[in-house]
Amino acid sequence: MLFNSIDFAVFMPITFIIYWLLGKNVKIQNIFLLAASYFFYAWWDWRYLSLILICSITNFSAGILMSNNTFSKVLNFEKARKVVLIVCCLICFGVLGVFKYYDFFVTSFVDAFSLFGVKMQAHTLKLILPVGISFYTFHTLSYTIDVYRRHFEPTKDVVSFFLFVSIFPLAMAGPIERATNLLPQIYKRRTFDNAQATDGLRQILWGLFKKVVIADNCAVYVNQVFADYQMQSASTLVLGAVLFAFQIYGDFSGYSDMAIGIGKLLGFKFLNNFRFPYFSRDIAEFWRRWHISLNTWFRDYIYIPLGGSRVSKAKIVRNTFIIFLVSGFWHGANWTFIAWGAFHAFLFLPEILAEKNRKYTNTVAENRFLPTIKEVSQMGITFLLVVIGWVLFRAETIGDAFNYLGGIFDKSLLSMPLQIVGLKRTLLFLVILLVVEWLQRQKQHALQIENIKYSLVRIAIYYALIVIILEFGANSQSFIYFQF
Repeated sequence: MLFNSIDFAVFMPITFIIYWLLGKNVKIQNIFLLAASYFFYAWWDWRYLSLILICSITNFSAGILMSNNTFSKVLNFEKARKVVLIVCCLICFGVLGVFKYYDFFVTSFVDAFSLFGVKMQAHTLKLILPVGISFYTFHTLSYTIDVYRRHFEPTKDVVSFFLFVSIFPLAMAGPIERATNLLPQIYKRRTFDNAQATDGLRQILWGLFKKVVIADNCAVYVNQVFADYQMQSASTLVLGAVLFAFQIYGDFSGYSDMAIGIGKLLGFKFLNNFRFPYFSRDIAEFWRRWHISLNTWFRDYIYIPLGGSRVSKAKIVRNTFIIFLVSGFWHGANWTFIAWGAFHAFLFLPEILAEKNRKYTNTVAENRFLPTIKEVSQMGITFLLVVIGWVLFRAETIGDAFNYLGGIFDKSLLSMPLQIVGLKRTLLFLVILLVVEWLQRQKQHALQIENIKYSLVRIAIYYALIVIILEFGANSQSFIYFQF
């Protein structure tokens, strides 16, 4: 069930009304929301609910087993807790590995032997990748790891924990929540907050604009260019790469905006996942603003335990490559994603080795209307590097990516790019996106306009966005990150 579908347009109001009618009893409210979340996920394929249940049962049980009461009489208490953590991780990563990576490893193994003239038969499973499996696996394991580290007391409330794992706004593509933030909100009674709900509707509206107007319209051009890139002019390849950068941003950040907005309608405050990343002045700032929930997960559970940047230069290099290669591999079972991660590791290394990776922690042109020439050039260079990385991300193979990038260095770079119906309109919408997000770059989301003095102006903005969405929104397409 997509957020931008008719099905969801029916599901959400019904869920919203019943949910708040049950608001006097938090336990019944949570049971209903859990049932609604399972229904939401099962709408895609009910068989894969079993994987969410396996993940939920495994991590809930691990939390209980690691509590002091459980192992109070065990001679080697800490070793027993570590064994539980390892077994839990093996089960969760094992399920993820079978569905997401088994075929990749088998075919890569066979291809490697074929280079030496050894012919082998690849026996792949050809399993359909369950939607959201990478998200809810990492989402849930953060709880178990935090319990092991004693950052969080294990819960004994089955319904609350199962809801934490599967709550429907986050089930498909995050943000990847932490138990320390979400579980306390699930425990307590929630009361309807009109201001919070109104802000949630604004965020949903802006997310919907980014998805169906920006991302889906960019996709029409991007799909055409990448499918036949060998025959396109250099200028067309450049435009195709730039539009893909906005497609993936509009698609994924649009989903996150809608998920966070839906959470506000239900009385929850989810973690922010994007902070206007294309206004970054260097790669380090970009990664602090892009897919924040995943990047902080890797930082807290992989990078810092490896020593982070408080180790020797050689280990800093090692840790940086590990974190970016794992990030690339998380995105999918394809060498292109690993190459994309390695590319960003090379970009990030000079900044962290020079200890300049936290040079820009404020907002660009903070408290100023316009950026300086230096800031414009910094944002332009950073965006250019990110776009090159997106070509690696989008291409079918590494060879295709290099051929695509190589095709840009041609005299046809000065020619007019391929023209298709609706292209000029799409470019106009991109200008609107950039202008609005630039003006709102110090806010939590771009449509946080409650401070506009005149209500008629706010209403006119909402009305204009709704008309644009209904009139120019492309056909509903699945979200890009559903495949991850």
